Amino acid sequence: MKNSFEYLLLIITLLSITTCKTPYTPPPITAVNNYLVVEGLINISDSTYIKLSRTVGVMSASVVKPELKATITIESNQGGSYPLKELGNGVYATANLNLTSANQYRLRIKTTGGNTYTSDFVQTKVTPPIDSIITNVQPDGIHIGVNAHDAQNNTRYYRWDYSEAWQFVSYFDSHWVSNGMGIVVVPRTNDVYHCWGDDVSATILLNSTASLSQDILLNSPITFVQSSSEKLSIRYSILIRQYALTKDGYDYWTLLKKNTEQLGSIFDSQPSASIGNLHNVNNPAEPVIGFISVGTVSQTRVYINFTDLPKSYIADYLNNTPYNQYTCDSTVVSVVMRNNLGRVIGFPEEDYFIHPNPIEIPINQIVPFNPLDSAGSHSGAIPPCVDCTLRGTNVKPAFWH
Repeated sequence: MKNSFEYLLLIITLLSITTCKTPYTPPPITAVNNYLVVEGLINISDSTYIKLSRTVGVMSASVVKPELKATITIESNQGGSYPLKELGNGVYATANLNLTSANQYRLRIKTTGGNTYTSDFVQTKVTPPIDSIITNVQPDGIHIGVNAHDAQNNTRYYRWDYSEAWQFVSYFDSHWVSNGMGIVVVPRTNDVYHCWGDDVSATILLNSTASLSQDILLNSPITFVQSSSEKLSIRYSILIRQYALTKDGYDYWTLLKKNTEQLGSIFDSQPSASIGNLHNVNNPAEPVIGFISVGTVSQTRVYINFTDLPKSYIADYLNNTPYNQYTCDSTVVSVVMRNNLGRVIGFPEEDYFIHPNPIEIPINQIVPFNPLDSAGSHSGAIPPCVDCTLRGTNVKPAFWH
């Protein structure tokens, strides 16, 4: 009896604990922040580009809020001043100023809101060249890294970013197109089979030789191109840019990397303020996001052809959308067309011919059209399997060769 009473008491206690809990819904973040974000490098041997924007709230519909109509100048610690021109969308630039590496430089920014921002005068860092780009082919893709060194042991702190481009084709090659006005299909004049895609680095890439006796980096990781990506289906190109940093610049980028890429688990670093080298002259307490470095940039471009890869390399991008063979092949239809007095046989006429952007795109003729009554037939498939411009451009990049 005693055991039954203790068991009943335990059940009542557990139910009380459970029913007494109330869900906690944290209040929404209502603080309005409108902090200035400054991105760019004062390049002493080439054009300088500076991008200004403002922070937006997490729940904001806007992703980017450019800072427009600002006045930006580069100032030397020896007294020189050089203006930048506004290009639009928050980007400001100047042509090569041939600045000397012996001086220190900073930015001065005046906004339409009446505030003045300056960066600290920064030591100029001449970036050593990239020695080579390493491509390590593995069954699951290609690892890309860089070799670099500074014989004078003066660099020590490195940062990279990159731009990539690749050539690809759609699953089907379309030679015909609907004019969008009726049931008429005419020969295609634009190429939607051959295209190029592009992308830029989305992570912060850093490395340091500060703990080494020599300023040498071997195969420092840059990116990994998966075999499941169409980037390696025909030809792939990557342009890697290398920057030399000061110790303060390296610390800033390291902290920013931790705050943006290495949060989310109990083992990751806790978020902390990213202290840059920019300040509001009118309100020193206002946070300003960014770090302005001064120096040069080294860059190297390489191409990787699919035909140059080892025979053991297996490209499995054909198993993924939009190349998935089952997905594309299963959408192919055979359509018989008639003149305007007839009808379309194969699928509803309005699906294909009435809309300016038809659901199915003609691929090839099956039966040639009869000019007397416009009768004939063709095959067609959904746009993602036919039109490569849906995820790229059919205009070859200027640098492509």
